[in-house]
Parts: sequence; C-alpha cells; structure tokens
Amino acid sequence: MDFFEADVDQLQQAMAKGDLSAADLTWYYLQQIAQHNYSNTNLHAFITVQDADLLMEQAHQLDRERQQGKIRSCLHGIPVAIKDNIDTGDGMPTTTGSWLLREHRAPDDAHVVKQLRQAGAIVLGKTNLSEWANFRSTASSSGWSSLGGQTRNPYDTTRSTCGSSSGSAVAVSANLVALAIGTETDGSLTMPASTTGIVAIKPTRGLISRDGIIPIARSQDTAGPLARTVRDAVYMLQVMADNDGRDDDSYSDKRDFTDYLDEQGLVGKRIGVVRELTGYHAAVDGIFDQQLPLLEQAGATVVDGLRFPADANWARDEFELLLHEFKQDIAYYLAQTSDTGFNSLEDLIVANSKYADTILPWFGQEMFLLAEARNDELQKQYEAAVRRAKQAAGPDTIDALLKEHNLDLLIAPTSGPAWKIDLINGDNLLGSASSAPAVAGYPHITVPMGFVHQLPVGLSFIGTARSEEKLIAAAYAYEQLSKARRAPGQNLQNRA
Repeated sequence: MDFFEADVDQLQQAMAKGDLSAADLTWYYLQQIAQHNYSNTNLHAFITVQDADLLMEQAHQLDRERQQGKIRSCLHGIPVAIKDNIDTGDGMPTTTGSWLLREHRAPDDAHVVKQLRQAGAIVLGKTNLSEWANFRSTASSSGWSSLGGQTRNPYDTTRSTCGSSSGSAVAVSANLVALAIGTETDGSLTMPASTTGIVAIKPTRGLISRDGIIPIARSQDTAGPLARTVRDAVYMLQVMADNDGRDDDSYSDKRDFTDYLDEQGLVGKRIGVVRELTGYHAAVDGIFDQQLPLLEQAGATVVDGLRFPADANWARDEFELLLHEFKQDIAYYLAQTSDTGFNSLEDLIVANSKYADTILPWFGQEMFLLAEARNDELQKQYEAAVRRAKQAAGPDTIDALLKEHNLDLLIAPTSGPAWKIDLINGDNLLGSASSAPAVAGYPHITVPMGFVHQLPVGLSFIGTARSEEKLIAAAYAYEQLSKARRAPGQNLQNRA
C-alpha cells in the first residue's frame, strides 16, 4: 500500500481488510523520520522519537486487539506526534525545546495524551517547536530551539515553518506521521498549519484540557489537532475533547463533531469577510478573493467589506496578560516537577545566561526578562487588562460583527507565505488572522486555500465561543470543493 498522503479512513480500511497493520504503518513512519528528519531534507521536525522496539510492541498489541474484534476508535493503530511542551509519561523528555529541560521526564501523561492512548493512537515521538513556545525572545526565529535546532519548511527548506507548533505541522505535512498535536496561545497552531499546507483546529478554550502542558498563559493556551484533512483533524478533536477536573476552565461538550462533516455544510451559511485582516500581501489577497465565488457557488451568502470596530484594540492588553501569567504559570508547572532543578522564571533566566553559548547564540530572552519584572503590585492592573482584552476581542469585535450582519462565521487569510529563515534578524511575519480568536478564546480553523508560487497559504474560519460545529461544516465543505492541499516535493515520498 502507498501510505503517502493516506488519510485515517484509508488507513483504517486497509487495516480492516488485512492489507495493512499498525506495525507496518509505524515502521513506515519511523523510516520516513530516519530519512527526512536529520538527513536528506533535514527537516528537524522531531526532537525525540520513541524507542522503536517499544513502538513496535505497542503496535503489535493493537493489531492483536483488532484481530480479536476490539477497535478502540477511528484512531486505533494510527501513529501521532506530540508537541514537545506536552507531558508524556513514557520516558520521553518534555523539554519545550530548551536545552535546560533536556532531562525532564514527566511522571505521567498529560490528559490529552491519555485520551489519545485510550483511543488506540500510537505516540511516535515529540516534535520540535519554537523554544518555550516562542515566548523567550522578541527577535526569535520561529521553529528554532536550542535542543532541536531549526525546523524547516518541507516546501522550501530555506523558509520558515512559522510557529510555535512548527515540528508538529512539518511532521504531518511532510508525511512523517499521520496526525499531530500542537498548542496555541496566539497563532501557534493556525499559522504553522497555513505555512505548511495542512489543517489545524484551535478549539474554544476549555474544550481540551491544559493538564500537563508547559504553559504560556492560562487565559489563552489550548492544545489542538493538526492533520492533512479536515476530517482527520475532527477525528482527533473528538478524541481530545474531554472534561478534566484538573483544568479549571475545562467543560463538558457532548457533541459528536464528526456529525458536522457535511459536504453541504456551506449551504445557507452567512459568512463575513474581514477586510481588516487582508492587505499585507497582494498575492495572498488575490488567492483569497478567488475563494469567495467558490463559497457562494456552494450555497453560502458572502458579506464582504467588514472592518473591526475602530476602538477594538486588545494588543497591548494581551501582551500584559501574557507576561503576567507566564511568570506565574511557569512557576506553577515547575512546582509540579521534581527533576528540573528550577523553581521559577528567575531560575530559568539565570541558567539561560550561564549556558548562553548553547541557548542564546542567535537571540536573547527579552520576553523572560519582561515577564520576570511583573510583580504583585501589578496584579490589579493585570486583571483589568484581561477584562479589557477579552471584551475587545470577543464581544466587541467577533461577536459584534456576527450579530450586526447576522453571520454564522467570519473568514480571512490565515497568514502570509513562509519567509526566509533568518536567525540573525528573526521572523518576518506580515500579518495573520489569529489574534482576535486567540485572545477571545474562540474557535479558529485553517484549511489550505492555495499557493503563492510553491508556498502554501490557508483560509481561516472563525466563530464565537463553542461554535465548532459551524466552522467544521463550513471548512469541510470548502475543502471538498477547493482541494487545495498539495503535498511537498517528491523527495519526501518513500513508498512502502
């Protein structure tokens, strides 16, 4: 069987017929990683790959269960990758890309990893990321970490993957794994998905537990699925969504999200075009404008020309809440561990400086220093900033546009095409659609919409809180019409 670009349904059908086993599939992806992670295309998508013997033992056990008629879920026997800021209790380190945490091994799985294992998924390894989820420096290069090196875009390895879920996105796009988990605080799922030509779902905050995830800020952090198709991403979302008592913002959602995978999902939808989120790249705007007639042909009503309210400005307040919460939240995470040797952000700052040649060769730790400067005297100021930011991004912007124009959802280009990797000057991000839904804690799905030359760009579907069903229906129906996903170059294809 040709596994390249195979989706979950195709893999499950092959396993059901006996043409494929979980062991075969796991071995295939291990060979793909061996060929393309460090040698050949040198993608640096994975930091750690689980021991092959252990993986094969797990795969054979799942194959035996299948032979006995026990199928745990649609993910039974499917290999997945986990972003390396998410705990696994299987001996693999959880490092957030930092050389300082290279020996940190969590005592147990994060809640979301437990969900995946119970569903029969095989955790193949831990993926590279922008170090500390891109919250260390104001001049960072996305996808670079002191432990994993520079993640590279499979469409052009001289270009960025964006971040911070860089390795997870690349692993899926380059067919090094079937599915992956990433995390987002603001854009860290949707932007790397867009620049590597895949699908990402950033859910409503609280739908997926944050337990066991190295944090940036509790007000915005969430995990989410990355996949090559909307259907596969929804399969993952269905497994990952779970109420968890260890997460104060976790909630129960009894919907079966696969019910909304509807080819007619655009029929009757009223969709707002947010022009506020265009204008930073002419070619991206051109591709985006070509999608609007496609949406209308599929039965949607497109309302163009929308702008954010003039006074809806949450950026400064967002930065303040991120800094304040990071200092507190990282200390809380470190307090739950016993093997890092660090107890606070100040400890990490000192250690980064001590090992600067390894950790700070290209850019500094300005974010760490700004966060460390936060103190208890600023607590009330921080609380006010949280209220203002949430109100501005959610009720005053997304909800206001939806209500004023009687809309189901909003759309915009996800981000621009990948820029050249530049470790000296840092990223060159022109624009993105991530900020408002990230700050509000609202859902956001990106789907491939085309290419600027050889570089993929995505289309964003944005809604109000807990509106995943509308976004999934629209994104899936759009994907079936556009079919814009195109795999990276044939140098990545290693046929079984």
